[in-house]
Amino acid sequence: MPSLSEILVNDEFHVKSIQARVNPNSNTSNFKDKKANLPVQSGRSLGTGNYIVTISLGTPKKTLSFAFDTGSDLTWTQCEPCVGSCYKQQDPIFNPSTSTTYSNVSCRSAQCSQLLSATGNKPGCTSSSTCIYGIQYGDGSFSVGFFSKDKLTITRDAFPNFLFGCGQDNEGLFGKTAGILGLGRNPISVISQTAQKYGKYFSYCLPSTPSQIGYLTLGKNRVSGNVKFTPFDNSQGPTFYSINILSITVGGRQLPIKQSVFKTSGCIIDSGTVITRLPPTAYATMRTEFKKQMSKYKTAPAFAILDTCYDLSGYTTITIPVISFTFSGNVKVNLAPSGILFAASATIVCLAFAPNRNASDVGIFGNTQQKTFEVIYDVAGGKLGFGPGAC
Repeated sequence: MPSLSEILVNDEFHVKSIQARVNPNSNTSNFKDKKANLPVQSGRSLGTGNYIVTISLGTPKKTLSFAFDTGSDLTWTQCEPCVGSCYKQQDPIFNPSTSTTYSNVSCRSAQCSQLLSATGNKPGCTSSSTCIYGIQYGDGSFSVGFFSKDKLTITRDAFPNFLFGCGQDNEGLFGKTAGILGLGRNPISVISQTAQKYGKYFSYCLPSTPSQIGYLTLGKNRVSGNVKFTPFDNSQGPTFYSINILSITVGGRQLPIKQSVFKTSGCIIDSGTVITRLPPTAYATMRTEFKKQMSKYKTAPAFAILDTCYDLSGYTTITIPVISFTFSGNVKVNLAPSGILFAASATIVCLAFAPNRNASDVGIFGNTQQKTFEVIYDVAGGKLGFGPGAC
């Protein structure tokens, strides 16, 4: 099983693949009140820094554990007979030949041509005209297989002819998950394919420790009064969830970062990135202020991609400067302690942010910083909500 530092190195590769998709040149609608609630668990026990939900595919239905990813559109799972290779997963690998509702998508179909925008790769075609998908992530991990249809079951809700990738050659850093559940905005994402039932609306709460349970709700939930909404913008293309950072404060002090720094990079929110990435000058300014306010604690060596670490052995209580982000619409989000410090071990913690390499690389608001918030994606209404203390 990968160590914590390996998970963070993998995170760096995941971010690179997002950068490449955002910039290929770089090195409320009318819907029924229906919803489905899924328990969310940390993927740590499955060897991933992402979060896990369980859904079912096929007839009779087979239960599978997926890492859910708002930065991906295509849903795929490993499939028998694993013509290329399959990595070891926790659940039995899906066998399409045992499902009475499974079918392959033809390469002449409009659905097959949608793969280019969803994966960045042109689909292939077998001699029998079956559509072939291929998706590659920044760490070299990939999945290749048949673009398929089968019945998707989420709690008690069934979705016939759900489009997904039936992976025949899957290699890389997916832990022991069955694959990826794509929650992006593309027409083949889960959000678009279930829109008639759930109205392009979903929310989740990521728990702060591996032993706690969070949730993913598809469909509209009652919105509490302390949820604040910021608008999505489309600056990073039609599939990512883009938001605008206006300012960052550390311990009540607003950092002197020019607005143009955040405008140049833009920002997306992504449940599949572990550590938030900031433009290099924004990160350097944050780190300087954070170090100043943490000066009484003993420093520790860097841990993987995290360069500002502390040895807290011997302290019974510690005071962490609160870090808050302000997004468009004056939406101020005070991060939970678990979103500010990443625990590298029982006594070593690190500032849970990392710099991008270039000023133009897109910023990413990652899953560590989202912990304990209800994060609401009103895709149809074009806005993102944050509500504190939801799990």
